[in-house]
Amino acid sequence: MQRKLGSDRGLTFRMALTLFLLAVVYLIFIGVLLLLRVQAVTIGLVVVVMLVAQYYFSDRMVLSALHAQMVTPQQYPQLFDIVGRLAQLTGIPMPKVAVIHSQVPNALATGRNPKNSVIAVTTGILSQLEPKELEAVLAHELSHVIHRDVKVMAMAGFFATVASLIVQSGLWFGMFGGFGGYGGGGYGRGRSSDEGEGMIVIILVAAVVWAISFVLIRALSRYREYAADRGSAIITQEPSQLASALQKISGTMSRIPDRDLRSVQSANALMIFPAVKIGKGSLAEIFSTHPSLEHRLAKLQELELRLSR
Repeated sequence: MQRKLGSDRGLTFRMALTLFLLAVVYLIFIGVLLLLRVQAVTIGLVVVVMLVAQYYFSDRMVLSALHAQMVTPQQYPQLFDIVGRLAQLTGIPMPKVAVIHSQVPNALATGRNPKNSVIAVTTGILSQLEPKELEAVLAHELSHVIHRDVKVMAMAGFFATVASLIVQSGLWFGMFGGFGGYGGGGYGRGRSSDEGEGMIVIILVAAVVWAISFVLIRALSRYREYAADRGSAIITQEPSQLASALQKISGTMSRIPDRDLRSVQSANALMIFPAVKIGKGSLAEIFSTHPSLEHRLAKLQELELRLSR
């Protein structure tokens, strides 16, 4: 009997709202660039190239950065058995499976759609979790695949990346007197001064755009984790197993050397648990890609009670 998740209206609404707000912010940003005589062709070319790269190659870049290796059923039979059963149970194509050689206990899903998805786990999580706990974690990752929120996060992250690059490159050029000439001219002292002021405006606007993007994307990221936790509970019918897995992962994370944590932090937004030593308090959670462990456990406990009725 299949356990299809169906659509998550809350997640769908938040993803659509986040992308809409980001689009509005960036249309304003592009308008500012055009008003300051930045060439439209240049803007268009940069946007198109980065958008295509983000859409088609972001998953490969993430896996490459983590040194993830595609594995076979012969190498990891139990892992393939669990992923295969969950894929059949939810009615999606069997994802590719990758293993990351790291003691940091974690897992992630990537890929722009269910037909091009990859589930990656660390050797640390394979050695630490019981089979039922690992199944709950993998069901969480499959929920991300089913909801296609990996693609949405990649597209949303693209906007923030563009703004961040403009801020960084603008500051770098400014340090070396490179503000002049961005608009295709630069004759005379007055012209150079105007262009310098224009570049400063671009950097400031880009910084504001990046800050707004950061807040929106982090809020969406936290909700998608709640949605995937819920998906895992529905698929496995055992929210307590995911709660147990999260507690083990969290407890281990605080004991792992910072060097090992840094080696996987580039994929924090995609992982089931951030590879950081998380601070306490609501302010820390606002700037985090994930909800606090306490909040996630509370939600899972609510789901446990609901499913037991």
